[in-house]
Amino acid sequence: MKKKTFSPNLLLLFIPFFFQTTFSFSNSESFTINHGSLTHSELSYITQRQLLYYKDEFGDRGENVTVDPSLVFENNRIRNAYVALQAWKLAIFSDPHNLTLDWVGSDVCNYTGVFCAPALDNHQIRTVAGIDLNHGDIAGYLPEELGLLTDLALFHINSNRFCGTVPRKFEKLVILFELDLSNNRFAGKFPAVVLRLPKLKFLDLRFNEFEGTVPKELFDKDLDAIFINDNRFVFDIPDNFGNSPVSVIVLANNRFHGCVPSSLGNMSNLNEILLLNNALRSCFPPEIGLLKNLTVFDVSFNQLLGPLPEAIGGAVSLEQLNVAHNLLSGAIPASVCNLPNLQNFTYSYNFFTGEPATD
Repeated sequence: MKKKTFSPNLLLLFIPFFFQTTFSFSNSESFTINHGSLTHSELSYITQRQLLYYKDEFGDRGENVTVDPSLVFENNRIRNAYVALQAWKLAIFSDPHNLTLDWVGSDVCNYTGVFCAPALDNHQIRTVAGIDLNHGDIAGYLPEELGLLTDLALFHINSNRFCGTVPRKFEKLVILFELDLSNNRFAGKFPAVVLRLPKLKFLDLRFNEFEGTVPKELFDKDLDAIFINDNRFVFDIPDNFGNSPVSVIVLANNRFHGCVPSSLGNMSNLNEILLLNNALRSCFPPEIGLLKNLTVFDVSFNQLLGPLPEAIGGAVSLEQLNVAHNLLSGAIPASVCNLPNLQNFTYSYNFFTGEPATD
């Protein structure tokens, strides 16, 4: 079904919350991949091929799209969008739901998954403002031509099979507000290009194959939500962690080490934080009591030591508190049980003495 254009007002409401082609093997053997499911061997080959293309930080790859001179575009930005989308279509190896089948011709605003709106700097012209190909099961990679979509505010491609890395030319997406690359097969280092997106508020990289360290500059960015869980990141949470103004941050299921920094207490906007299943080893941060808006706090399956602090009673909005599977000890303070909104407190598999106290 083709998507229709929408007004900038609808875009503003939407933003905050939320080939068939032939390849040649190195032995000169050619084969055709259709729009159906890839075989295991085809998928393995594609993954290896794309990781080779993106073997270093500056390994962007373009598709050298040629524009048919007979095509007529309503403005130059739509023409640039055509080039970007045609390059992306060439970089797609499998599209089982045929979402890009109608990516033909100059009317890019009617392409499936592509949304247009008046340009923010010139309401007299239309431009591509959003892309949503969520749950498409599409296999491919992101070509550098996507950097031509300079009016893009939303880029959602979760639950696909995109691989490789994030092109550094994404830095040209200077008004990008939401970036959702979750549940794909991206690999390599943390995509540092996201640190150069001045308007970014929502970052979702979860369920990929990113690895290595996470730059501390991430926590200095003016983001509202950070999801980097279920990757292969290995690093110590930096002292500037508390500089982040996020309302939600999920770092679970990586391999973080070290302490939960005391700067946590500076995160006055924080509603939810999930740090479970890492290798954090420190005392439980009493600064949690400073977080008046916190509703969910999960540090289970780590190696936290020492007692639960009495100060935790200051986190008066807590609804879900999970400290299970750690090395905590001592008595559970009454302030925990007296939290007025607490609905679920999980503390099993520690070394607590006695039952939770109450006043």
